[in-house]
This record gives sequence, structure tokens and C-alpha cells, in this order.
Amino acid sequence: MINYENDYYGWTQEQAFLMKSGKFNELDIENLIEEIESMGKTEKKEATSRLTIVLLHLLKWKFQPERQCRSWKISIDTQRKKFKKVIKENPSLKAQLAAIVEDAYEDATYEAFKETGIDIDTFPVTCPWTMNELNDEEFYPG
Repeated sequence: MINYENDYYGWTQEQAFLMKSGKFNELDIENLIEEIESMGKTEKKEATSRLTIVLLHLLKWKFQPERQCRSWKISIDTQRKKFKKVIKENPSLKAQLAAIVEDAYEDATYEAFKETGIDIDTFPVTCPWTMNELNDEEFYPG
């Protein structure tokens, strides 16, 4: 058996071969479980990352209206589409949306503070926008 720690790629290929061959008793179950769980976490992180960028630019849009620019709009539009795609491809994440928004908003407010110099206490404590607004391609806060 190829060692998971020493040759990850080889290990994945061996595990796939064993599954295709029906040699389930030879599988590295412990590491397979870890990898499957990790794959799910990766999708949630991807959704959170995409939404963080949307929220960051929406915050900047709202709190720095004099600096609104095309690149922010493009970033919001692009990341909205990518966020929606992650959710569409992983519908079970819908049950996690509240937690994803909470995590993404926390990250976005900190990034907005760092990028703009606006006091972090200026931003609302919780996300001021609904999921419908966050997904609405026409929504930009006034």
C-alpha cells in the first residue's frame, strides 16, 4: 500500500484503483474519511471566500461612495456569480448559509477596515443585507 503521508498523488490513484476493482477491504478507510470530510470543508471555504469579497466591496461601496469604481462593481458581479455557482453545485451548503454569511461578514469588515482606514466600529456588527440582496445582481447599497 502506498503511504498517504509520503506520496499523496500515488495514494489517491491507488485508492481509486482499489475502489474500481472492488477491493474495498484493502482501502485506507481512515485517510479516505479524512479526505472526504476535507473536500466538503473546501467547498464551504470556497463559498465563504467568494462571499467575503462580495461583502468587502459592498461595504466599500456603501461607506466610500466617493470612491465607487468600475473595478469594485466587476468584482462584486464576478464573485456573486462564483458564489452562486458554488452553492448551486453544493446545494447542501444552503443549510449553512447563515454561518457562511456570518464568517464572511466578519472577514469582510476586517478587510474593509484594513483597506479603507475606516474605523471598524463604523460598520454594522452583523451583515446589513439579506441573502436576496447579496445574490441580486442589481443590488448595490446606497
